[in-house]
Formats: sequence, structure tokens, C-alpha cells
Amino acid sequence: MHALNDAWAAVNAFMASGGPVLFLIAGLTFFMWTLIFERVFYFNKGLKSDVQGAVDQWEERPERKSWSAHQIRYALISRVSEKIQDNMDMIQACVALAPLFGLLGTVWGMINVFEVLAITGGGDAKQMASGVSMATIPTMAGMVAALSGVFANTYLTRKAERETQLLEDHLTMDH
Repeated sequence: MHALNDAWAAVNAFMASGGPVLFLIAGLTFFMWTLIFERVFYFNKGLKSDVQGAVDQWEERPERKSWSAHQIRYALISRVSEKIQDNMDMIQACVALAPLFGLLGTVWGMINVFEVLAITGGGDAKQMASGVSMATIPTMAGMVAALSGVFANTYLTRKAERETQLLEDHLTMDH
């Protein structure tokens, strides 16, 4: 229990050293990874029933070569593809926002440094170092959040493209 308290104290000290923007980055990262895990869960559990429903609906058709059959096939693919793409834009937006929040933290920290310079004339090195820390930690945190999101988004995008292509392949127009 003592180790858990020490770990919690270390996390609190780290968050405080990054200033208030670090909490924004943490919230954004949590939100982004919640969306990522939702997509992974959907690909592993929910997608199969959506694809099976579209395939079953397509297989019930007696003919598949007419113009209207092509349009129905296109609509089935489009509906499932829309479900596959759910939240992907939001994940990309979070990836783009993370480094911007990091830059906001940099500005916040540098304002703190300039404030110390204006008040003390550069005589308080400890407060200046605190401002520099407040400037660099959110920048690094924003970049780490963005990089982790880029890797996850790349994986999810490839998975979405592959699943859409597989659905198109399942909806054959052979009879």
C-alpha cells in the first residue's frame, strides 16, 4: 500500500510540474484511447454480425446482375463501411490536437518564465527552472500522445480498409 501511495504521489508531482495543460493532454489522450479501444472491440466482436447481415441480405436476392442489384450491393457495402469508419475521424482529430495542446503547454510555461524574469530580473533560478519544466513536459506529453495515436490510427485504418475490401469480395455477383 505504501508503494501505491508513493506512485500516486509521483504521478501527482509529474502532473503538477507540467502545469494545467498537462491535464488537458491527459484527458485528450484518455478520450482518444477510449475511441481506439472501442474500434478494436468493434472489429473483434460487432463487425462480424454486421458483415454477416449484409451477406445474408445479398444472398437472399434471386438475381445479382442488374443495375438495381449493383445499387443494392453498393448500399449494403456503404452501410457496413459507415459503421467500420465510425469514430475514425474523431481519433484523427485527437491525434492532431495532442501536439497542439503540447505547444499550448510550451507557451504557458514560457509565459511563466518571462513572468519570473520580469519580477525577479532573473534572480530566481528555481522558479525559472519550474517554468522551463512547465514548457517542456507538456510538449513531450503531447508528442507521445500523438505518436501513440498515429500508430493505433494506422493499424485501425488498415484494418478498416481490409474489412471493407473483404466485404466487397463476399458480395459476389456471380448468379
